Amino acid sequence: MVEQSPVTGPPPLQTADRVLNVLLSFDRERPEWGVTEVAAEFGLDKSVAQRLLAALAYRGFLVSDQRTRRYRLGPAVWHLSRVWERGGGMASLVRPALEALAEAVGIGALFAVPDGVHMRCVTAADGATGPLRYYALAGELYPAHAGATSRAYFGMLPPGDRAVLLYGRPMARFSENTLTDPVRLEERFAEVRRLGYAYSEGEYDPQTAALAVPVLVGRRPVGTLSLASALQDLRGRQEELVGPLQSHAADLGRLLTPTRPRHVPPRRDGR
Repeated sequence: MVEQSPVTGPPPLQTADRVLNVLLSFDRERPEWGVTEVAAEFGLDKSVAQRLLAALAYRGFLVSDQRTRRYRLGPAVWHLSRVWERGGGMASLVRPALEALAEAVGIGALFAVPDGVHMRCVTAADGATGPLRYYALAGELYPAHAGATSRAYFGMLPPGDRAVLLYGRPMARFSENTLTDPVRLEERFAEVRRLGYAYSEGEYDPQTAALAVPVLVGRRPVGTLSLASALQDLRGRQEELVGPLQSHAADLGRLLTPTRPRHVPPRRDGR
């Protein structure tokens, strides 16, 4: 009978949790980590932190700068995010909230995310009056300068970031209500921060009105939640509808917020 060697080290699930905890620590505020920083933050021996980061880099989840010896997120993260979103993962996640909102207010709802100088509709739910279009809205692009769905997101960006994206390029006019003057556009973008929402009539589609609010993860805008319908269904109802819209947008923000990585106190054995 062969005697089995005793199992050493943390249980597999604990190891997986440790790896995910470190991976989730890469964010907009902290895009780079060094070995010493990871070891201190998560209570690891430096050799353990080095092996963990190296393993993530080997699989493409991180990339290492050979000069600074610091790590950033790698192409495997981008690949998984595209597979998840383009494969309908985000649409499936947010659709129940949109259906609940559309049923509660009787107006079609849609969720859109930034896509260059546009907002792209991820998914939508029909209101009591039926579909807004004769085709599915998923995938439709809304230009940054036209309509509340776009303005509610781009209005939350720092002015310098917005200027780089929007200005210095042609802006199409879709109707007599479409604004293309940067000064007037900036006035409308400023309203988003002041009011907390955007409203438009006929800026992109001459027959359609939209009421939209930003969806935030933390303090960062990640998309917009909109109510869109024929002009007569939304006109004059902003004050009535903005409360439910903001409440559902807050729910979406929480739904899209990943569990924050935990700071782990140092262990005596450093593992």
